[in-house]
Amino acid sequence: MAADRPMTIVEHLEELRRRIFFALAALAVGTVVSWFFADEMLAFLIKPVTGATGRGVVFVGVTEAFFVRFKLALAAGVFLSLPVLLYQIWAFVAVGLTPSERRSALWLLPPALLLFVGGALFSLVAIVPVGVRYLLGYKVPGVLEPMISIGAYVSFLTAFVLAFGAVFELPIVIVFLTKIGLVTPASLAAGRRYAIAAIVVAAAVLTPGGDVFSQLMMAVPTYLLYEISIWIARFVAPRAVAIEQVEGR
Repeated sequence: MAADRPMTIVEHLEELRRRIFFALAALAVGTVVSWFFADEMLAFLIKPVTGATGRGVVFVGVTEAFFVRFKLALAAGVFLSLPVLLYQIWAFVAVGLTPSERRSALWLLPPALLLFVGGALFSLVAIVPVGVRYLLGYKVPGVLEPMISIGAYVSFLTAFVLAFGAVFELPIVIVFLTKIGLVTPASLAAGRRYAIAAIVVAAAVLTPGGDVFSQLMMAVPTYLLYEISIWIARFVAPRAVAIEQVEGR
């Protein structure tokens, strides 16, 4: 295997070029396939708006409707090609890892993929409909009526879904840090208040709406993930740390 021998700079660049080519090819195929279902995806995504307002969304620019369909197809293409994209990243990075590091990374990659997709779907199905209904509830009939631009709505939705997918990776990060000994379950439990502060700040930065309700929708599930991560960390912590904690109790 190429990882068992040193590679020159030219070989690294050639390997990178090859991996990027395969990744872009997979993304292109996924995007083309998704393009044919863009209308169906759009109809599904605007359901929270139509349910809250009783009417659809609008587009205010000549090219806005086209580019929204393209953006949706591209986003769906990323999800469809995600296994290939992750494999290409893994194949390039694995060259510089030791056998034990490769085993650890391979053990973490599948749950990382599942958590990201699960977080994105959770936000799309459970959080977004509630949040959109709440935020559009600030309309004042006859005075302040919502007129939602499809471009702005899809941008909001994309940022929110990707942010949820990212924060759902928290258990993977904590498990990895626990396995290499940088944190312990005891230190994680003792640092809850600092974790809460960090989660609130992260939610304020990552949520695109800027309102308190959207931030709470992200902060509460993230804190629950933090608590779950502490529980998981107790099982993956190095044996010496686990024994020390049991004796400390």
